[in-house]
Amino acid sequence: MRVLVINGPNLNRLGVREPGVYGSNTLTDLEKGLLTFGEKLNCELTCFQSNHEGDLIDAIHEADEQYDGIVINPGAFTHYSYAIRDAIASISVPVIEVHISNVHAREEFRHTSVTAPVTAGQIIGLGFKGYELAILALKDKIGGSRT
Repeated sequence: MRVLVINGPNLNRLGVREPGVYGSNTLTDLEKGLLTFGEKLNCELTCFQSNHEGDLIDAIHEADEQYDGIVINPGAFTHYSYAIRDAIASISVPVIEVHISNVHAREEFRHTSVTAPVTAGQIIGLGFKGYELAILALKDKIGGSRT
């Protein structure tokens, strides 16, 4: 099974940005942990982060041909990027949306996700563990491997 993990804007600032909300671990910590988790599941993971909407859209499009599923944290794009929403809707592989913090316990503008309706599901507020749960959900959804 091949999974692309996409992190959107400002997630490169994990460990520095609002540690009271996101914790003190970095994006590198997250990615290293996920790669180890993936190995245990016999799942090949690729991690990608960008602060640029077009780069995220390109990665989503390209994933349709190269991966069995996507785990995405669109960051602030979650709340207003119809372009990312449409990119997700245009592909055939399942996508699970993840958010480190409980967006429903934060500012009201964070309560709405324009991307959620075109994903297979959301995992919200469970920190880095949410990414692992998303990978497990994809594994169940696609049967562990693509034929």
